[in-house]
Amino acid sequence: MRLKMKLILSIIVISMVFFTGCSRNLQASKTLNLIVNKKDITANAMPIIENDRTLVPIRFISEELGAEVDWNASRQTVLIEKDGNSVELKINSKLISYNDGSDYQLSDVEPQLLNEDEDGNLRTYVPLRLVGNALDIEVEWNEEENNIYIDSKKEAEETPPSNIKIISQEKNQLITGETYLQIETSSDYPNGSELNFLLMDKGERAGFIVARGEEIEGKYEFTPKIEDNGEKILLAAIYDLNGEYIEGEAIAVEIKVDPLVELSGVKDDDRITSTVDLGVDTNFIPLYVKYEMKEIDSSYEGDENLTDVKDPLGSFTWNPMMKDNGRYLIRAVAYDIDEKKYYSDPIRVEVARDRILTLSGIKENDNINNSIVLSTNRNFDVSETEYMIRDVNTGIVSTLEKIPYGDYRWSPGPRDSGSKELFVRVVDRGKTYYSDPVRVRVDGSPKLFLEGIGPGQVVNEETPLNYNSNVDIENIKYIVTNPKTREKRDILPIEGEAVFIPQEDESGDMKIEVQGTYGSSIISSELVDFKVYQGEFYGPEPIVEKDKFIPFISEYALDSYDEIGMSAALQTAQAILESGWGQSIPVDKYTGVLSYNLFGIKGEGTAGSVTSNTWEVYNGITYRVDADFRAYNDLDESWKDHKALLLKLDRYKPFTEVMYDYTKGAWALKRAGYATDPNYPIKLINIIKKYNLDELDKIEI
Repeated sequence: MRLKMKLILSIIVISMVFFTGCSRNLQASKTLNLIVNKKDITANAMPIIENDRTLVPIRFISEELGAEVDWNASRQTVLIEKDGNSVELKINSKLISYNDGSDYQLSDVEPQLLNEDEDGNLRTYVPLRLVGNALDIEVEWNEEENNIYIDSKKEAEETPPSNIKIISQEKNQLITGETYLQIETSSDYPNGSELNFLLMDKGERAGFIVARGEEIEGKYEFTPKIEDNGEKILLAAIYDLNGEYIEGEAIAVEIKVDPLVELSGVKDDDRITSTVDLGVDTNFIPLYVKYEMKEIDSSYEGDENLTDVKDPLGSFTWNPMMKDNGRYLIRAVAYDIDEKKYYSDPIRVEVARDRILTLSGIKENDNINNSIVLSTNRNFDVSETEYMIRDVNTGIVSTLEKIPYGDYRWSPGPRDSGSKELFVRVVDRGKTYYSDPVRVRVDGSPKLFLEGIGPGQVVNEETPLNYNSNVDIENIKYIVTNPKTREKRDILPIEGEAVFIPQEDESGDMKIEVQGTYGSSIISSELVDFKVYQGEFYGPEPIVEKDKFIPFISEYALDSYDEIGMSAALQTAQAILESGWGQSIPVDKYTGVLSYNLFGIKGEGTAGSVTSNTWEVYNGITYRVDADFRAYNDLDESWKDHKALLLKLDRYKPFTEVMYDYTKGAWALKRAGYATDPNYPIKLINIIKKYNLDELDKIEI
């Protein structure tokens, strides 16, 4: 898809480019003459040859034939009226309107402003074939005489503007909801050609792609948005692999969506005993949806009963708790671009959940030789949670930990070794419940775990040290080793606290462990490799002033939209969100070298990589480590690499199928696992709405 983009932002202005004399391989013919009703008007209206196409000045021909011609400078349109009929042309637009929009036609060459007259005014030139169709008169070219004859007394034999016909809709058809789009054609097209369907505003003659693909005569789903309502132009256009327009057709249609929302996944009088996947069926594309669960006997109203924002094209898994047991009215709420709500009919259901209580964090027959986190999976509230262990051989039951609720990190000790069963006991309103036991094999030999410094951590300041053990350890000390000098030093706790303080001669790779005694045995933790760096750290850098980021980055987005069809609005919003408005571009933390990495992609880029921070967890403690982030020679390389990532990975295929639409695209990215933030799509959509970025996707043809 290659389309002319129209960017209408208050901060960006794209000027119309006019053509003069010899530009774009234009040349005036020295021998081609223009004869209108036997009158030679070549001197006033000399034809032009452009890329082997003959262009003629429409005003002089029309006025010579008695037609009225009106030029609208602000809209760049020419209106020709004669005998109750009208034709409207727009400069640099292939779309031609007949009789105030009752019919449309696509020209293979746009009307253009060319060749100044003696007063310095530019003239509107159109393809010769268009003159006959527009004015319904015969146009003849005599090759031997090299003359063009236009005769108003003879009716034109209308030449079809293209071999395409939209067969899924008729002219002026009413579209009220989900439908399909399809064309038929008698032409063959080069490999890689693409069909685009556009829905365009009649007055502005600009609009948005609503479907696209390489199956030229295939069926394409189309569901309008609420904001599409009104008289529109449905346009089908075919482009070759290089994005050059081949041919197309346009018809007038009317979008009239009376919003309908239907809740799916449940039906009246369903009895819900487990989780249920809810969804919505609509006759329009919502911005997002929410689900309302209102207990029939409840007096609560408003947002208390609503979920948070959900995917309008995906499903939502509702997992009611036991306390939710009862009778409910469930309905879906769909929101349009203006946050207006549309409700489904309510569905009456009964929630009847059985009690669920299981121990998680382990599974049957696990071998446990390290600390683990035990969790309780339940669907009811509790006042007491007790994690317990049973010796399989003796039957003796012991308490590991008793807490009101929550997880428990267990470090099994020597007496825990052997074949064991783990389970959880909970108390709910005075009643006690037990989970099924999970049998495991436990190795509880004495262990010591270092906390405070993790593998690969870079330390440049005083760092508190700590330890954890599954036994009572005495005589704790921390041993720091410098591999270069092989020197070791001990750090002893003072009043129970120990701190690693980098020494002047400590730099680069280091090792640390914690050591203590258990009875007569010396217990050591694993040796942890880390780094000491006492120089300056460099942080993220801006690439442009924040208030200039949208006009700056939208140029990249428009180029990509033109080249691959990915919504420019969505691309711009991603760049804003992921680079912090261009203010947080990773640099090498040690050298300050700028990565030009707009999207924080890890690995190696065209210019290698830079070292920056990421997060890891060691023995339950979160800390920063070095990570390689892709580096590029410029922003253009970063931009293209990000697009290649989305286009080439199989998991993003559902996204590429809808990437022309920012709403569908944002939610498809979430379903593909692009970001871990569950609110990523709505953050993108809110940025697009706030800054009117959807105008970046508006196109003319």
